[in-house]
This record gives sequence, structure tokens and C-alpha cells, in this order.
Amino acid sequence: MTPPPPTSTLILTIGHSNLELAEFLKVLITYQVKNLCDVRSRPGSFRFPQFNREPLEACLATAGIHYEFLGEPLGGRPSDPRAYHADGVVNYEARRRAADFRTGIDRAVELSRASNIALMCAEEDPLECHRFLMICPALLERGVTPSHIRRAGELESQRQAEDRLLKLHDLAAFDSGSLFPSERGTAIQDALRLQAKEFAFRASAEAIEYF
Repeated sequence: MTPPPPTSTLILTIGHSNLELAEFLKVLITYQVKNLCDVRSRPGSFRFPQFNREPLEACLATAGIHYEFLGEPLGGRPSDPRAYHADGVVNYEARRRAADFRTGIDRAVELSRASNIALMCAEEDPLECHRFLMICPALLERGVTPSHIRRAGELESQRQAEDRLLKLHDLAAFDSGSLFPSERGTAIQDALRLQAKEFAFRASAEAIEYF
């Protein structure tokens, strides 16, 4: 497990999955993370209560890691009913246009300029999580290329993750070895939309009315 070289703007992403807090903390220390930004809409876990906000924040403090909750602007279950398609699935593209979302992204980028940060959600695989499907495209627009901490602390680059996404949706012709590099961006956008249909949060129409 080798940390990436230090840069002026380094944003990592990580899913806590079923790790124990000590193991999770060890990974963050290895990558010299100084700020953990929680992008869960609800900062808790019924299955893995060690990642409820209070025990997590206390554990991070023992290693001098700052906890920051960004689940309101950057969470995958937004409270704004305008962020949902008619079928109840979160519209990630619409959400990225929202003013509060942009403010949350600006905050993450600001933190990253001072020290290494990690955006944390629950899913181990970034391709199954809004941190990749919704947040990372906004970071890329700002010139920030994230990397993803995977199981056992291994690092997956954004490009490697994108290549996996393209392959999942039979778009491997546009991966890193593509003969059509100019069309890669469009293929990634198509793949992101297809992936979001499967993994984005879905609320009932009745629930959206009360957001």
C-alpha cells in the first residue's frame, strides 16, 4: 500500500464498507489524510455502528484527523425535490447544478489545498457510490482529479475507475487504449447515466412531495 506523491490539491475517496475503525484509521494515516469529509446524507450506519458520526469523529481525533460533515450539500439523498427524476431516482446532473452543491464542492477543494482530504461514503466500490457518480465529475470540472482508496488500502486512479465503468457498459472501445480519444468524454457521460439508473438513491413519489 503505497501513498500517492504529495500534490497541492489531492482529493481521495473511500468507502468505509465493513472495516473496523482501527483498520479504517490506519488506511487514512497511510495516505496522510488530515481531513475526512463525510458525504453521507445521514452520518450513521445501522449495520456498522462504528461509523456513526460520534464514534467516528472521536476515533479520527486520536490521530489528529479533522472530521467535516458535507452530507447536506454533497450527500446522495438530497432534500431538494428538484434533484429527482419523475421516477424518484436522484438526478445527479441536476444536483451538480445546484448552488449548495457547488458550495460544497468549493469547500472540499479549499480543504484539499491545505492538506490531503478524503471524501467518505459507505460503498467500497466507487462505481456503486454517488461520490464517484455525482461528485467526481464536478471535481474534474474544477481541474481536480480524485483517486479512490479500495479494499486493503490499494489506490485506484480516476482513469482506471472510468475504464472499469466503460467496460461495464460495453463501451470499452473508448477506454484508455482507445483509438477514439476525442469520444471518450461522451462515452463516460453515457456510462455515468446508465450506472446512476442502477445505483442512485430512489425515493417514492410520495416521499419527494414531503422533502
